[in-house]
Amino acid sequence: MSLYRNIIWFLKGIQEYTRNGYETAFKTFEAKDLDVSVVGRSFMVTGANSGIGKATAMAIAKKGGTVHMVCRNKDKAEEARADIVRESGNTEVYIHILDMSETRKVWEFAEAFKRQHPSLNVLINNAGCMVNKREVNAEGLEKNFATNTLGMYILTQTLIPLIQRSRDPRVITVSSGGMLVQKLCVDNLRSERGYFDGTMVYAQNKVGEHNQVVLTEQWAKANPVIHFSVMHPGWADTPAVSTSMPQFHQMMGERLRSAEQGADTVVWLALSRVAARTPSGQFFQDRKPVPAHLPLAWTHSSTGEIQNFMAQLESLAKAAQSQPDTQLSGALAPPRAQV
Repeated sequence: MSLYRNIIWFLKGIQEYTRNGYETAFKTFEAKDLDVSVVGRSFMVTGANSGIGKATAMAIAKKGGTVHMVCRNKDKAEEARADIVRESGNTEVYIHILDMSETRKVWEFAEAFKRQHPSLNVLINNAGCMVNKREVNAEGLEKNFATNTLGMYILTQTLIPLIQRSRDPRVITVSSGGMLVQKLCVDNLRSERGYFDGTMVYAQNKVGEHNQVVLTEQWAKANPVIHFSVMHPGWADTPAVSTSMPQFHQMMGERLRSAEQGADTVVWLALSRVAARTPSGQFFQDRKPVPAHLPLAWTHSSTGEIQNFMAQLESLAKAAQSQPDTQLSGALAPPRAQV
């Protein structure tokens, strides 16, 4: 069934996720949706030094927003900030150096940010990685999982009290098409068993019932004051794609979207009043809510699987806070939910 799902996913992608797909959808966009000023509002963008993250930060800066760029590489972050300030004329752009795979440091950063800033209107979870060889972080956690799932979970969960006190609070998460063919695998969240395939681990971690969609839905239910959303940027020509998926990048070539086209729905979700009026917890593609699964793809998860997933994340997050000198991979896992 895996081959069938992948074929369906690829055909859907050729039609919808490419540059042509964006140009078709663009004809339905309302330009006035982004005719806004966000002076005085603050936005945090992870992975903001290149690709979709940088395009998002640039668009927000041009609208007058205060931008907090969370980046791993200091030199690249400073270069990106200089570009954003020069092109937007907005100097309210700040750099925060953080590796989202470093579990405890993500929590420490979020706690420090809460103490130092009175508000955060919008959090944009964009950072992601795809390590093709199995690597672990200082806490003994596989890096794809640590970055794409646990890091995002800890950052968002820790900042929620600050975000919900802010005006028009929103959390947007950037996903990818892998979610359509991957099912939540609560027994192997950290890819400790079986053959390690970086692309499939990315699909598990970066998206799907395993990660962003489930988390967005659960957060929306638990925090009705905040507008949560998760979006698919399409297949965009970014440094991450060319580095991590070189064959795919070469094969698609000019059919890939630009970074700005990939960022369009992120910016729309972050800035427009129309987006804020949509129900919280939805999955978006080209400014419209869409199903989070392919037809008959068998990627839906049971209530028990979702509860188990959330419990494991919470257990690992607490371990990061209370056991800075102990590897998290040795932390006691919560009891398995009955499914």
